[in-house]
Amino acid sequence: MLTHVVLMKFTDPADAPEAKKLLEGLAGRVPQIRELSVHLDVVRSPVSYDLCLITRHESAEELRGYQEHPEHLDVAGWLRPRLEARAVVDHEG
Repeated sequence: MLTHVVLMKFTDPADAPEAKKLLEGLAGRVPQIRELSVHLDVVRSPVSYDLCLITRHESAEELRGYQEHPEHLDVAGWLRPRLEARAVVDHEG
């Protein structure tokens, strides 16, 4: 199993709840997603990111299929112009 973790920092942190809603909407619409969870930061420290997305996939190929899926690309198109920074870790397990 491949776990895909994405941390997002928004130019305007007020965009994070809408991003959470959009990302959670991918569950059930993108077959390559085996599990999906989205969490908003509650501490808001100087080093915090605003949102954490965690998805799980059977393989790297399935992760690529998710990343190329039209539903994901639509959400990514909304997210990208609103992001100040993004960090990604993909790990097995």
